[in-house]
Amino acid sequence: MKLFATNALRRFGHAHARHLLGRLGRCAVILCLAQAAAPAAETNYPAWLSQPLSLSEALKLALLQNGAVLKGESDLEASQGIVLQTRSVALPKVRGAAGYLHTEAVEKVPFDSQGRVDPQRDQWVGGIRVVQSIYEGGRIRSALRTARLTREQSLLQYQTVVSDTLLQVRTAYYDTLLAAQQIIVQEASVKLLEEQLANTKRRFDAGAVTRLDVVRGEVELANAQPRLIRARNAHRIAKNNLATELGYSIPPNVWEDIPMTLTDKLEAGAYQVDLPGALSLAVQIRPELGALRKEEALRKEAILAARAETKPSIGIFAGYGAHNSRFSDSFTESIGGPTAGIELTWNLWDSGLTRGRVVEATARHKGVEADLDERTRRVSLQVRSAYSSFLEAREVLESQKKVQEQAEEALRLATSRYDAGTSTQLDLLNAQTALTEARTTQVQALYGFEVARARLEHAIGLNITLESGKVFDRTPDAKP
Repeated sequence: MKLFATNALRRFGHAHARHLLGRLGRCAVILCLAQAAAPAAETNYPAWLSQPLSLSEALKLALLQNGAVLKGESDLEASQGIVLQTRSVALPKVRGAAGYLHTEAVEKVPFDSQGRVDPQRDQWVGGIRVVQSIYEGGRIRSALRTARLTREQSLLQYQTVVSDTLLQVRTAYYDTLLAAQQIIVQEASVKLLEEQLANTKRRFDAGAVTRLDVVRGEVELANAQPRLIRARNAHRIAKNNLATELGYSIPPNVWEDIPMTLTDKLEAGAYQVDLPGALSLAVQIRPELGALRKEEALRKEAILAARAETKPSIGIFAGYGAHNSRFSDSFTESIGGPTAGIELTWNLWDSGLTRGRVVEATARHKGVEADLDERTRRVSLQVRSAYSSFLEAREVLESQKKVQEQAEEALRLATSRYDAGTSTQLDLLNAQTALTEARTTQVQALYGFEVARARLEHAIGLNITLESGKVFDRTPDAKP
């Protein structure tokens, strides 16, 4: 705007610029008022968003709609094309060829003493043959193994995407549950402070307390309101995040909130994990490690394929060919018949090209081996960290089992003593604050336990089996 005003001053002078800016300002105000007065457009939400949503339904929706999962499916389909290309080395091929040649440089060929025949200046040839390689220096069997390994690797890579997505959806679901519980806690705190303030005012009117008690109660109530506002905002953000993880684009005309209701609760069930067994299982079933193992095997096949370039290639073929007669006056008179044979090719010297490919393939194989070792250590560290966090969350949850009941009892005693005049309002407010903190800590402990368990299952590699069931079932019946 400042730049625009400067340019306007230069072009039209100060008076004209002020007039123009004034008109622009009035137009902006009118536009804002019109937008505010306009009724909000009705939004047609999908059925799953307007109905109660469970965690299992959310996970199924993510498998159907999440962008990362859909991209993983596209990558999986693309890998099938690579498999077909790799297998083609071992499969027969049908080749057709045709050609036409016109030439002016011909030589007359004598057939007898009576005369000469002019060869055809226009020549054509065509044929079709089936070619099958029978020896490629080991590349045929290597191609079949490579195709199988590529297919298995792409499946493991897709499982990795699914596993990560399920963890994100599950965490987002728990975030929304936590935010909803925080609203309940803060609403209860505000309601309790309102009741205490009303009671304090009645006692002030009766002359039992001073004006200071009333003001202090009003201050405490005012301090509690922002916490409730922030809790409601966190709930809106958590629902938007969960909807995004489920592959839903929130319409632009939605300004405030989306009608999402979750049915599951933050509940901590019994869950036991044996760390040595978890470490061993993670190394076996984590899809990332499985994909790296397939990559290592593929690098071995690449070495074999590179070395095969130093060996001969043998193939057989059979087909049918035809061409026009060069010594006939008819252009369409053809000579043809079946053909068959054997082809042998051998690169006796390629100036170091094959040796360079072998060195490259060997080095890449060593790199994958080192990456696999490092990734295995990282997975073990991830399992240990997730297990330690799970133990912490479980211990915190155990420590908070009776705190809320004790805080409620402390508030009841403080209220009784305050009403009897044997304690101060400060004691009552402290008891109320302790109850709110106890409720908040209890909810956060439940949330921490659920998230820690989800991350531990993801670190072990169990969340695909436990949460998604048949990951590759994409039929309409799989929709929630």
